[in-house]
Amino acid sequence: MIELIEKEIEKFETRQEKFNNLREILQILILKIIHDTGYFKNLVFTGGTALRIIYNLKRFSEDIDFSLVNKKKFKIEDFANILERELKNYNLEVELKTSGRVVKQINLKFLKILQYLNISFLPSQKLFIRVEIDTNPPEGGNMEISLINKIFIFAVVHFDLPSLFATKLHACFFRRYTKGRDFYDLLWYLTKGIQPNYVLLNNAIRQSSKERKRAIKPENFGKFLKRELLKVDFDKVKRDVERFLEDKREANLLNKENFLKLCKKYEI
Repeated sequence: MIELIEKEIEKFETRQEKFNNLREILQILILKIIHDTGYFKNLVFTGGTALRIIYNLKRFSEDIDFSLVNKKKFKIEDFANILERELKNYNLEVELKTSGRVVKQINLKFLKILQYLNISFLPSQKLFIRVEIDTNPPEGGNMEISLINKIFIFAVVHFDLPSLFATKLHACFFRRYTKGRDFYDLLWYLTKGIQPNYVLLNNAIRQSSKERKRAIKPENFGKFLKRELLKVDFDKVKRDVERFLEDKREANLLNKENFLKLCKKYEI
C-alpha cells in the first residue's frame, strides 16, 4: 500500500499538497474498508468529506463523518478494532483511541508515514484522521448509494444532496463555534441552487436547540439565511479554510456580499 501511496503523491510539488492528498488517500482507504467489511449497513457517510469524495468539492477535509442509522449488532469497539486490523493489513502503522458519548470518535494516528514519504523530517510528527459517528442522528435523512472510483473502486452509502445540505446548514448556524470549511461548503450548495431537506433540517435544529419552535420552510428559508449570515465573521471564515483549498484564491469569495446575493434566489 505504501508504494501505491508514494506513486500517487509524487505528482504534487509542495509539502502541503502532498500532506493533503496523503490524508485524502487514507480517508478513501478507510471508506473502502468500511465497504469491504459490511459496515455501510450501519453507517451513512455525511459531512464535507462526503461532498469532497462523491461530488468533487474543491477543498480537502480532516475528519470523516457518519450517522449511525442501524444500531443492530454495531459496537464502536468492534468497529474500531476491525478498522485498526484492516489498516495494519495494508502495512500501515497506526494507533487509535476511541472517545465520546453521543458522537463517538475514533482518533487514528498514522505513524512514520510522513517521514517515509519525506513530507516531514520531524521524527515525532504523525498524521491524524478522526472518524466521527453520530449515534443519535436526527430523523429524516434520505440515503443513496454511489460508486467511487478513486484509487479503488467501491460503494458508499451516503445522504442525498438535500439531506447533506440540511446537515451543513445546521453545522453552519447551530455549531458553537465558526468553522470556515462549513461556509465554503455552504457557498457550493448555494451556487447550485439546491433546496435543503427541510424535515431533516428542522429535526436537527429541534434536537440541538429545543427552544426554537418556528419551523424553517421554503417560504422563510431566504430570510433565515440572510439573518444568520449577517452574524458571521467572514475574516475568521477565510483564515480557517484557506489551507484546505485546492486554489487558495477561492477564499476571497467567502464574503458577506457574495452570500447575500445568493440568498436572493431563495426569497419567496
